[in-house]
Amino acid sequence: MSKKLFDTVIVGAGPAGLTAGLYTARSRLKTVIIERLAPGGQIALTDWIENYPGFESGIKGIELVQHMHNHALNAGAEIMSGEVKALDSDRNTKIVYVDDKWLEAKTVIVASGTSFKRLGVKGEEEFIGKGVSFCATCDAPFYKDLTVAVVGGGDTAVQEALYLTKFAKKVYLIHRRNKLRATKVLQERLFNNEKVEIIWSSTIEEIKGDSLLKEVTLCSIETGEKRNLRVDGLFVFVGLRPNTGFLKGVVDMDSEGFILVDEKLETSNPGIFAAGDVRRKILRQVSTAVGDGASAAHAAELYIERHF
Repeated sequence: MSKKLFDTVIVGAGPAGLTAGLYTARSRLKTVIIERLAPGGQIALTDWIENYPGFESGIKGIELVQHMHNHALNAGAEIMSGEVKALDSDRNTKIVYVDDKWLEAKTVIVASGTSFKRLGVKGEEEFIGKGVSFCATCDAPFYKDLTVAVVGGGDTAVQEALYLTKFAKKVYLIHRRNKLRATKVLQERLFNNEKVEIIWSSTIEEIKGDSLLKEVTLCSIETGEKRNLRVDGLFVFVGLRPNTGFLKGVVDMDSEGFILVDEKLETSNPGIFAAGDVRRKILRQVSTAVGDGASAAHAAELYIERHF
């Protein structure tokens, strides 16, 4: 495979990457999608998706991913397991370094997505996997009839808090502001759930325990008062960081590392496109990722027609 010339190499098999692969494959472009983990990205870790058009009653994230995955494969896209380490674009074609191999491509679509941000407080790294988690869908069953806390105020934090109420006896939602950023329908469900208690205007300063997490130290933003809160688990959803480390010096990015693109989703480096959560945008949803994937695929096809 290392010496095969692809029309398009797609980095990431989330909704944006799988959609891009579907479109390029249907256009008869030789396509490979590279994924370092399991296909689906963060959507595969989402219990229930209610706002993806066409599924009026909602659909499990993993089920939607499976449909997208199969659709791309059936169209003729190849999916390869591996981690992209670097990208070389000093020649007419692009060289994509995947683990100990390299692939050559006429175009590259970066759809590598994002990872959850850390709190950056004492004890966080120590207790990851021992009480600190970034995925309620993965770890909620471990906390049946126990007490957990969720940090964050956006859609993901509220969705995960609601999911945790299916298992935990008590769920605290800790938010640094005095109002949530989540959509109103999610807020209404949260406020009406008797298992949830919201701790407003507070941050976590330290995570404590022995072999497992036992408590967190809270600090009131308004008064500076500190107190300890006993919890068995802590779920962190305080934002996203783009998976763009392999692109430093290759394309232009903003101060947070999100890729800058033009209206064609082309980066500052011709022939390299970006789609989905990894690019700078105002809304990160499955529907916007799918739209990005289709647009980037079409732009890549036009680029190939003009340059090869």
